[in-house]
Amino acid sequence: MAPTVLLIGTLSHTNAEWEALRSKYTLLEFRTGTRAQFLENCRNGTYAAVRGCYRSNASNPITGAFDAELVSALPPSWSFIAHNGAGYDNIDVDACSARRIAVSSTPGAVDDSTADTAVFLMLGALRQAHEPLAALREGRWKGDARLGHDPRGKVLGILGMGGIGRALAHRARSFGMRVIYHNRRQLADPALEQGAQYVSFEELLAQADVFSLNLALNASTRHIIAAPELAKMKKGVVVVNTARGALINEADLVAALEAGQVAAVGLDVFENEPEVHPGLVRSDRAFLLPHMGTSTFETQRDMELLALRNLQTAVDEGKMLTLVREQKGLEWAPKEAVAKADW
Repeated sequence: MAPTVLLIGTLSHTNAEWEALRSKYTLLEFRTGTRAQFLENCRNGTYAAVRGCYRSNASNPITGAFDAELVSALPPSWSFIAHNGAGYDNIDVDACSARRIAVSSTPGAVDDSTADTAVFLMLGALRQAHEPLAALREGRWKGDARLGHDPRGKVLGILGMGGIGRALAHRARSFGMRVIYHNRRQLADPALEQGAQYVSFEELLAQADVFSLNLALNASTRHIIAAPELAKMKKGVVVVNTARGALINEADLVAALEAGQVAAVGLDVFENEPEVHPGLVRSDRAFLLPHMGTSTFETQRDMELLALRNLQTAVDEGKMLTLVREQKGLEWAPKEAVAKADW
């Protein structure tokens, strides 16, 4: 029998590629519905033969998070989740690992567009662009515009020097910025650093003129930036976040912004999306976007294609191209449904 795979949510740019898989797989779809309906399908045998699924952050409103409850309801045949999204904090990876369900994400595909957005936010925040932009549309010309700052000569501190962080560092050098970074560990290959200096977390806080968050959200990174960390930053620092809103305690950030400890912020993500803290909305020193860092045709298509490639390699070869970091190095025997190789 042909392997059975499930599409959760919609595809915007790769429906033809999905349909082409019908030549070798049995395709099921759950493009719309509710979490209750999805759980019922898991329990009543509708998905009894499913080996794995394609899902995305955009499908989260349909099924809700792939939390421990949902993962425990998946049928025994389920062996992989090909996730479309660089972030995957709405998947309980520990619960998946306990079930020997492999999870992939879409790193690489999002690096350039997210780094471009970070540069846009950094420049908007440095130049205090919110007020003149708003004033122009309101017929007030420049309004109460302040003088901004050039990026040249500033220190860019990057927290999380993965693909997006490195892409941002590459762009920042063209503005004459000096780049420092902090990871859990220093990059092993000096070529990846391209002249960026590895520093401790405390040094990153103390030295950065522009502080950019480019790391994943998990239990250990939630509120990694809060009042104590903000107090250790340079007075007048610019904070940029294109990763996940909950990396920052938003109330503490607003307090630091109102006190002048933080000069300006450039944010694409928020702690309780789609809600935005009213202190950010009313601040003329907050340059804000509604989580659109990967909102380009090219990037969205690349993400969908990578997730579909992960789906195919999971079924055909028993491995995933871009397994999530938490599962790399795990040793478990592959299930019979997806034989051939360890994840």
